[in-house]
Amino acid sequence: MAFEVSYNLENETQFWDELDDIVSTRCQEHEFIDNALRSYLEITTSYKSEYLQTDYNIAKCVYRLIQGDLFNSHKEYVRRQILYCLLQEDDNPTLHMVSAFLLFDGRNNGNDSTFEMMYEEGIFPRLVDLIQNPAVQEDTRLHQILLELMYESSRIQRLKWEDFMAVDDSFILYLLGIIEGVSGDADDPYHYPVIRVLLVLNEQYLVASTTQQHDGRSGMTNRVIKAISTHGTTYKTFGCNLILLLNRESETSLQLLILKVLYLIFGNPQTAEYFYTNDLHVLVDVILRNLIDLPADSPAANALRHTYLRVLHPILTHSQISKPPHYKKDDICRLLYLLTTSGNHFAPTDETTVRLVKRCLSAPWLQPAASEIDAQVVDGSATQSPVDNVVGLGQKEVARRKLGMSVENGTESATSVLEVATHMEKPGVQTPSVGKDVA
Repeated sequence: MAFEVSYNLENETQFWDELDDIVSTRCQEHEFIDNALRSYLEITTSYKSEYLQTDYNIAKCVYRLIQGDLFNSHKEYVRRQILYCLLQEDDNPTLHMVSAFLLFDGRNNGNDSTFEMMYEEGIFPRLVDLIQNPAVQEDTRLHQILLELMYESSRIQRLKWEDFMAVDDSFILYLLGIIEGVSGDADDPYHYPVIRVLLVLNEQYLVASTTQQHDGRSGMTNRVIKAISTHGTTYKTFGCNLILLLNRESETSLQLLILKVLYLIFGNPQTAEYFYTNDLHVLVDVILRNLIDLPADSPAANALRHTYLRVLHPILTHSQISKPPHYKKDDICRLLYLLTTSGNHFAPTDETTVRLVKRCLSAPWLQPAASEIDAQVVDGSATQSPVDNVVGLGQKEVARRKLGMSVENGTESATSVLEVATHMEKPGVQTPSVGKDVA
């Protein structure tokens, strides 16, 4: 999109006034719409270093356009023109403004039309190229927005074959290297955007692979798991951050994305011991705590509980925890007992939960305590929870104290893999918690 206008503004007030005039333009012909968009990009890129130095001002600038008459009268056309700009332009200021528009507009509209248009126009390979571009990497704010745009646009629809072909091993290792190189500060701007891109790519590989297997074709190589398998000792920080994110995250869809990565890691003999033992202990604590938090009367909670249990089984059977000294054996057995016992906040127990609990109990090192619990569940004698005799505490706190939680608030069959792959939730839905109902 070539620029045909220039500005000579003396202060910030003039900048915002001029911007308001541009986004309020009312026109019908495409030629005049294009001219207005050129003006918008010219003024924002020319004065970006002066008046758009913060993420807040970038967002403010984008929302002026989103809320203006120019966009609202011609939404589809404006989106497509800005999308073409992202496909064609190479200078960082322009890339920053157009990618910020697509990101905020995509998040702002309720029908995902922006991200669907990006998918139709084949934007994914372009994002892969830009994220690896050395010139783009020098602008950390632009780089972060592109990562967020890749994540948001990739989690609502399946990638196409050419999209997968744009991702090679070096791209995955590059993302893992970013995580390894950033600070240990959980608020580092690179932590979540990079991790989320890896999570959604793993999701895409998992869904594509299970779909191909269901159709009788060979599965697609999951480059995320392949990278951990071949270079896991070099990129340990990714695993640490997965645990941190799982412990903090309240969005159901993101928890499911994390759990799917963990399921594949622990189900693969080459990656089953990827985590440091101390980190593995923390992960087990997080899983136990989150299972305790889930209420019984929510379909979303049931789906999430089933996924946690599917992840717990390979952890119990394939990771270091399966070797002496066994970590929290009694606590794990008590939790599994609670999940299959009537008369507590998990009841009534659904058949899938019982089946998955029995699978977890089959871990040899959980015997003989697990056998006793399993027998009680089968013959129906398990009618009273071990924590029923504690009075005056909320159920979640009772279970935590009894189970000894140390975390503060904050290779299966193809059928099993398919069960994990198909668990999904819309972005933004918060994970239900029994704690919300406890006085």
